[in-house]
Amino acid sequence: MTSIPSVDLNDFISDNPATKQKFVDAIGKAYEEIGFVALKGHFLDDALVEKLYKEVKNFFDLPIETKQRYEDPEIGGQRGYVSFGKESAKGKKEGDLKEFWHFGQYVEDNAELKAEYPENVIVDELPDFNTTGKEAYKMLEKTAQYVLRALALHLGLEETYFDAFIHNGNSILRPIHYPPITTEPKEAIRAAAHGDINLITLLMGAQGRGLQVQNHKGEWIDAIAQPDELMINVGDMLSRHTNNKLKSTIHRVINPPKELWGTSRYSIPFFMHPISDMKLDVLENCIDDKNPKSFDDITAGEFLNERLIELGLIKKK
Repeated sequence: MTSIPSVDLNDFISDNPATKQKFVDAIGKAYEEIGFVALKGHFLDDALVEKLYKEVKNFFDLPIETKQRYEDPEIGGQRGYVSFGKESAKGKKEGDLKEFWHFGQYVEDNAELKAEYPENVIVDELPDFNTTGKEAYKMLEKTAQYVLRALALHLGLEETYFDAFIHNGNSILRPIHYPPITTEPKEAIRAAAHGDINLITLLMGAQGRGLQVQNHKGEWIDAIAQPDELMINVGDMLSRHTNNKLKSTIHRVINPPKELWGTSRYSIPFFMHPISDMKLDVLENCIDDKNPKSFDDITAGEFLNERLIELGLIKKK
């Protein structure tokens, strides 16, 4: 595959069973073959997208001393600000050329989970940053729910199989700022080659060159979405749960050509995580003679903890 397939969520939520099935087949095929799709028809309207980008730029334009007041290394970067160069890809010692923010779950009906997750960090200087982030989080979470419903049908599961696992899940909305590059980077790129940890990732801001996906031949192909599309990919949790039937594809964000070094890049991924006690054990109907069970049993919480240690965001106890 040399390009990213495009699908429209309106087909899935239509009243026409044939149209709905066409969407299920298309997204299932894409995730088996390349692990990425571009999605139209999501629940983010243009006004919300515009407002979110404005507020994100307002935050990253704040003085570094102000931003660092919202950084708490004790929680492994799970909420609030994470400063430039702190995160590196698995197996890389160079920090990525980015700074970012984390909005987390807004738990309303589960005291146990509310106590388990860190509180969202409130930026005093920018009240609209907080409210707009929450609104976008909710709309991306709703979009992700419908994508997972389509994938459940593709996998031969009950349509709402994932619903209970993602309700109050440990999902993260991460606005990222890749600042202008001022000197020749020795080894680092904006985001080194990596696979995502979670079930699926919904990416805003993949318009324009930068994001690249590695296909099964090992070739890097550009992943460029249209302005009204989200780029959505499979994460390692879902790949593991489906015995690698759905592919978690390695991807990266390359540095721009030298003439564009003076420009910032913004992207906003939503990492859809389940609740931590979801079992990621390989699904029985994804095991057969040609595809024996490839992964040990593990919960989502245990897997996340392992990966955060590998990324250098939390220390091993």
